[in-house]
Amino acid sequence: MQRHLISAADLTRDDAVLILDTAEEMARVADRPIKKLPTLRGRTIVNLFFEDSTRTRISFEAAEKRLSADVINFTAKGSSVSKGESLKDTAQTLEAMGVDAVVIRHGASGAPYRLANSGWIDAAVINAGDGTHQHPTQALLDAFTMRRRLVGRDAGLGQDLSGKRITIVGDVLHSRVARSNVDLLHTLGAEVTLVAPPTLVPVGVGSWPCAVSYDLDSTLPKSDAVMMLRVQRERMNAAFFPTEREYSRRYGLDGDRMAKMPEHAIVMHPGPMVRGMEITAEVADSERCTVVEQVANGVSIRMAVLYLLLGGNEPAVTHARTTEEK
Repeated sequence: MQRHLISAADLTRDDAVLILDTAEEMARVADRPIKKLPTLRGRTIVNLFFEDSTRTRISFEAAEKRLSADVINFTAKGSSVSKGESLKDTAQTLEAMGVDAVVIRHGASGAPYRLANSGWIDAAVINAGDGTHQHPTQALLDAFTMRRRLVGRDAGLGQDLSGKRITIVGDVLHSRVARSNVDLLHTLGAEVTLVAPPTLVPVGVGSWPCAVSYDLDSTLPKSDAVMMLRVQRERMNAAFFPTEREYSRRYGLDGDRMAKMPEHAIVMHPGPMVRGMEITAEVADSERCTVVEQVANGVSIRMAVLYLLLGGNEPAVTHARTTEEK
């Protein structure tokens, strides 16, 4: 494992499979009466969030606490950032306090990379989402969910997603989740197809390791997993489609469209969902939809990432047992 986790594109197949396998061990910890490991006792981790977040922030905090780390939560609102403090000054403040890892979410693409490579701070940096660029732990938890559902919990150990066909639908242009998933799923051997209105497909997508389609109905029967993306209105500065109704009619997933998918296929969504827009309530509440599962798996994946970056490379649960015995 490398020192930082900035982009899903930085991970090799072996790195990704190691994280997925470690997360499988971490998931077993969640089934215990006491959901704690002593692995990161004495380590300090700062959650540095410059953008709003529910799932990611709480998920990272739960993961850190389950590994017995000391956690500091930082939000830009109510901090000196609102007075004009720069990222450099914030980083140097954290460095002076002796933190071991920084989990950063920032509205500017490239902020985590800058933090990791600037020399401002001597700590592991984990990207929790930067602008429209990357969100590597989301891609990892999505791959973990797919492997569990499509390959099997035990059968999946050591395996990748070779031959699986994944369709990502919606606002690809503004989606860091789509970019991260394309990179990681390609590394893991899956075939990825992006489906979106032409106005929501990024320039240069031809160089991405995936196919592009504008017709959702033709791709559904060939998909093992369909990931719906939220239309990110907060990042839009123009009219990218005529009306919500037209978008929903052409690119929304409803019961009739779900019926066209193979029986084993699953429906995914990184959240938050806009019911009635990209996904109907019928689909969101069906057994095929893995949204709640993804949230649970997110804690396991983030525990695995923190463990491998800060804890060591031996199997996590074995290490925990040894530590407890001492």
